[in-house]
Amino acid sequence: MKEKLRIIPLGGMGEIGKNITTIEYNDDIIVIDCGLAFPDEEMYGVDLIIPDISYLINNKDKVKGLVLTHGHEDHIGAIPYILKQLQMPIYGTKLTIGLVKTKLEEHKLLNETKTESVEMGDIIELGCFKVEFIRATHSIADSCSLAVYTPLGTILHTGDFKIDYTPIDGKLMDLQRISTIGREGVLLLMADSTNVERTGHSLSESTIGQTLKRIFSTAKGRVIVATFASNIHRMQQVVDASMIYGRKIVFNGRSMENVSKVARELGYLHVPDTDIIDVDDISSYPNEKVTILTTGSQGEPMASLARIAFSNHRKIAIEPNDTFIISASPIPGNDKLISKVINQLFKRGANVIYEDLEDVHVSGHAYQEELKLIHTLVKPKYFLPVHGEFRHLKHHADLAEKLGTPKENIFTLDTGEILEISKDECKKEGKVKAGSIFVDGLGIGDVGNIVLRDRRHLAQDGMLTIVVVIERNTLSILSGPDIITRGFVYVKESEELINEVKDIASEELDKCLEKGIVEWYLLKSSVKKAVENYIYEKTKRKPTIIPIIMET
Repeated sequence: MKEKLRIIPLGGMGEIGKNITTIEYNDDIIVIDCGLAFPDEEMYGVDLIIPDISYLINNKDKVKGLVLTHGHEDHIGAIPYILKQLQMPIYGTKLTIGLVKTKLEEHKLLNETKTESVEMGDIIELGCFKVEFIRATHSIADSCSLAVYTPLGTILHTGDFKIDYTPIDGKLMDLQRISTIGREGVLLLMADSTNVERTGHSLSESTIGQTLKRIFSTAKGRVIVATFASNIHRMQQVVDASMIYGRKIVFNGRSMENVSKVARELGYLHVPDTDIIDVDDISSYPNEKVTILTTGSQGEPMASLARIAFSNHRKIAIEPNDTFIISASPIPGNDKLISKVINQLFKRGANVIYEDLEDVHVSGHAYQEELKLIHTLVKPKYFLPVHGEFRHLKHHADLAEKLGTPKENIFTLDTGEILEISKDECKKEGKVKAGSIFVDGLGIGDVGNIVLRDRRHLAQDGMLTIVVVIERNTLSILSGPDIITRGFVYVKESEELINEVKDIASEELDKCLEKGIVEWYLLKSSVKKAVENYIYEKTKRKPTIIPIIMET
């Protein structure tokens, strides 16, 4: 039997978010990252999307551990939900593990989960695999690339990265180590594809600092900065600008408070305790001496920024001369939400600065020239683009081919597809069960496609309930039918239509009862069908029809 190495992405392929990949050899499996995705506006009521790990559950005896590249939600957000289904030890750098522990504590899983913090350059052993953590630069501190040493050769996983020559913390990506691994020979390169469409080189995070200082120097009132809570380097730059101009800092929003606390405790965010004030104490200071760091840079309706914009925030109201800085770019699909918030802030008289106007955001993902450098240093035998929508994966595959990787050695996978590598060849080999699990409130997986279809249906066409009481002995209608509608028509203006629906329901029931049909499901389906056909004929709409038949 040929020894085979299997790479199976269970999420993150052809989509932004939900990153999770398994690497398997004989009886050993390691998992890289375990992230979530956020729902689009079509997914009514869904809070989060997590990966389907049926494959891992079915092979739980083989799973040796979870290895993390960095602490962003699309890489660690699903961990608490996954651990409830499958326990495994977790390995990551100090900040990443710090953020994971906060999550585990919230879900009361901390005591029963093994977490291990590693340093850059450390090598851990998991079954037949050895995993080396290599320093990378990204929009969160302590990010790393991974070299996975397998019995068949080395897999290099870049993680999310950019090549920043002037990072805020002065810790450069370890290109030297990547180059050395490249010279020793890399079997498979898995590389971040997010920004493959952008030519040139990404801007350094430190360029933001200059812009912020300039904005702060002319700001007359409070400065309110919305950014990703995980972007600690961005937070640091806001803190630095605030301190130059003698401003106190408020961390507002649950994730902003949590992350800033962890980052300060672990030494990644440097701000004196005396310069931090509570949101309740804002009024004790003049406006020109206050900076608020807040969540909601994606326009999320329940996040702090949107609540401030729409005057729903309990403690922060917009004041004259407030300057809002939105220091983030929209995640695909969030453009409308952000536009709504920006428009509302302008309506309320605030000054708003965002990416289109000033350099207040830089991407954490590599542009083409940075990707070219990695490919040139690594020179892999096989290449698998990861982390992106299908167009990103396709463009990255084309780029790899231009840089000299043979076309037949480049693979683009869908979520769940298996890439199988043996000594002599590499090929796609079948598919495992994979996909999305919806989290709605406390329910995990109880909202499926059918429920979503019903929610969409209700949102588009509304519902109509028919209530009727029948007497079983005489087979006659005692009261009703009464019609209740929600989101379908305005009853007062549609009396004629409602009366017609009543008549049709009554006629249909009478017909059934005359024939001696008293089974509820038959009565309901007959009434539903007759009413459905009539309403569609009259309105070309299909509301959800719910007959309620009671008997005495």
